[in-house]
Amino acid sequence: MTAVQEPSAGSADTGGEIGRERRRKEDQRLITGRTRWTDNIALPGMLHLAMVRSPFAHAKILSIDTSEAKNATNVVDVVTGADLGEAQGACINAWAITEDQVTPPHLPMPTDRVAFAGEVVAVVVARSAAEARDAAELVDVEYDELPAALDLKHAATDEVLAHPDLGTNKSAFWRFDSAEAGTGGDVDAAIEKARTDGIVIEREYRQQRLIPAFMEPRSVVVDPTGEQITVWSATQVPHILRFAIAATTGVPESKIRVIAPDVGGGFGGKLQQTPEEMIAFAVARRLGRPVKFTETRSESLMTAHHGRDQWQKLTMSAEKDGTVTGLKVELLADLGAYVAIVGGGVPVLGAFMFNSIYKFPAYQFNCQTVLTNKTWTDAYRGAGRPEATFAIERLMDELAAELGEDPIEVRRRNWIHAEEFPFSTVAGLEYDSGDYEKATRRAMEMLGYDELRAEQKRRRESGDRVQLGIGVSTFTEMCGLAPSRVLGQLNYGAGGWEHASVRMLATGKVEVVTGASAHGQGHETAFSQIVADRLGVPFEDVEVLHGDTQVAPKGLDTYGSRSLVVGGEALVKAVDKVIDKARPLAAHLLEASVDDLEYSGGRFGVRGTDQGITIQELATAAFAAHSYPEDMEPSLDADATYDPVNFNFPHGTHLCAVEVDTETGQVSMRKYACCDDIGNIINPLIVAGQVHGGLVQGIAQALWEEAVFDDSGTLVSGSFTDYLLPTAADTISFDIDHTTSPSLTNTLGTKGVGEAGTIASTPAVVNAVVDAVRHLGIDDIAMPCTPERVWRAIQGVAGGGATEGAAMPHFDSSTGMEGTVDRTTGGAQ
Repeated sequence: MTAVQEPSAGSADTGGEIGRERRRKEDQRLITGRTRWTDNIALPGMLHLAMVRSPFAHAKILSIDTSEAKNATNVVDVVTGADLGEAQGACINAWAITEDQVTPPHLPMPTDRVAFAGEVVAVVVARSAAEARDAAELVDVEYDELPAALDLKHAATDEVLAHPDLGTNKSAFWRFDSAEAGTGGDVDAAIEKARTDGIVIEREYRQQRLIPAFMEPRSVVVDPTGEQITVWSATQVPHILRFAIAATTGVPESKIRVIAPDVGGGFGGKLQQTPEEMIAFAVARRLGRPVKFTETRSESLMTAHHGRDQWQKLTMSAEKDGTVTGLKVELLADLGAYVAIVGGGVPVLGAFMFNSIYKFPAYQFNCQTVLTNKTWTDAYRGAGRPEATFAIERLMDELAAELGEDPIEVRRRNWIHAEEFPFSTVAGLEYDSGDYEKATRRAMEMLGYDELRAEQKRRRESGDRVQLGIGVSTFTEMCGLAPSRVLGQLNYGAGGWEHASVRMLATGKVEVVTGASAHGQGHETAFSQIVADRLGVPFEDVEVLHGDTQVAPKGLDTYGSRSLVVGGEALVKAVDKVIDKARPLAAHLLEASVDDLEYSGGRFGVRGTDQGITIQELATAAFAAHSYPEDMEPSLDADATYDPVNFNFPHGTHLCAVEVDTETGQVSMRKYACCDDIGNIINPLIVAGQVHGGLVQGIAQALWEEAVFDDSGTLVSGSFTDYLLPTAADTISFDIDHTTSPSLTNTLGTKGVGEAGTIASTPAVVNAVVDAVRHLGIDDIAMPCTPERVWRAIQGVAGGGATEGAAMPHFDSSTGMEGTVDRTTGGAQ
């Protein structure tokens, strides 16, 4: 991979900490094993939990016999939902996207019916985790299996109901229409006009179901023995979890302390109030003893919420020269068995991004969310924006193919140009800054775009067995989940603000408290850089505290690329308050007028003299309070809450070259180059890590990952043997760079980066695969683009009659040898 670049011209570089490559403070304890995962926590007298889970996707619970399990060695209790009653609380939905949304009640342990395979029906409490798991096998549950709603399209017909008592599988229908909103024209009229004197492109795409597959499985420890009930959880959202527990159990928030210790990844998959957390909380209260539950990997894959899972139908109209005139989107979105904490709103986030960077005069978005008897879905890295970007970028390639033009040229004809910012979009958002031309030029240079196009032409003309494909993805996204007023208009159940505190300690050191809760993003390092730079103190003198509702009582946590652009801005406001509070004390001690003071590099100086005093010396003076202005309290500490006025909009151009063996369907990545514009950069090293990780996650959707259920609703990709995660050996080195268009909506000029790579890379790779074989008559291959699917697509257009069970060439990557293997197509329900 390329060396990380220093910030380009225009980026924030004060000569201090901002813009500097700093190794992460967090990494020392992480890589030396001195960290504290939730599963490492051991408390005196702690008991262990094992969950008894339904093997059926949909069934009545007729009886639960716990007698044999209760008599097992070292078993303390076996508990059902009926035993806990209201004490078990409920799992909440915080985003009802319509007033009439159909939302099934979601008990942590149901008492009468299970709605997906893996749902908890009982919990065994024992002195060790192994003994609890063994005893769980002895719980005898009698079920009456019911018909299950599994296929998304079929579920939308209501022929089989996921929840019979609701009478429908349709949860909510949400529409945005530019003509109704006053942001654009009538899309149906634009499409009809194009049918007679323009171009109409209609396509249907499948967003397969994915599993977040974080490195650390979910884990929870609950200690009810103190003045407060303390919950340790591998969660992204300690503050939201505390609220959800209190709101559904009746235990006052002041009596609940939630701690997110070091968390081994989340990707949205730990943005949840889980049934297991609620069960552990209720059982600990019931027994009056600490309890722990850590899921197995198979439990994680089966029951931690899934992501994506949409059918997307798009209709785009354009003039004969390729200028777009309208876009109509129709979605079916699978919610799974329950409406998760923000699950219903994930497709709605995509509603504002299908138009992407393009100047559509008319737009309509229609989304039907559907309940099925599968694991519930919710946010997964990008949350609605990757789905939207994939569809529109695939569609722009289809328009280019229809015109017989280069896909970049067609995009350039339709995108927003640099001089047009700020730009009000047809979806009702205002993009504040950007320069798509500059990012695209740089990405093309890095890839060697023109040279690869020439090579592609030569290979096609020669009939080469291995064809070259070049994929294009230009994107933007809405980051920094906020502002609160907008979220309120969307019926979201919380705000979008963030809170921060800056404490000046007696020794001159600085303690920073943030409501953003890290799980691998590098908050401790980047936030230290922001505070050190703005306050003018050494980087090493700043300590960042987070992830504990007792230490950081206010916050809305980490998701949606909001930590820096919302949490970081709250820090800036708090630091500025510290400086303002210190100013009169400095004037008092320097015997100078406040108006004569200048602040720079952590020091107040008297204008025109060499007199001065540092902020750290003032912290000591404030602590002592020996000499103090009479009307001033002896403290420099400050709090701040920041609620943005707008989202922020990173963008970029991602280009991918792949080679496709037309005899075996094998796809090999040749080169990947991307140029992102994420505004001003705090730490280029952290940014590079975020981009690389995001790229691999998005590429994995394109080529490898898929959650597959059988006809009875059982997850058959329930281990890493069947759910294919890429390793470093499966990917290539990436060439990354960035341009800089500072955000105009925050003082740091920053934009989100945590999800950018995932959003952009999936369509870049799929477009490359399709581009490699388009001349053979192929215009789509369903994700993941496995060798089998690519081979079958080629055979289909060649008249080879590829059918279920046909023998297909097989490429053994370990030996480089070819053979044949009998396979069937498979695929997600």
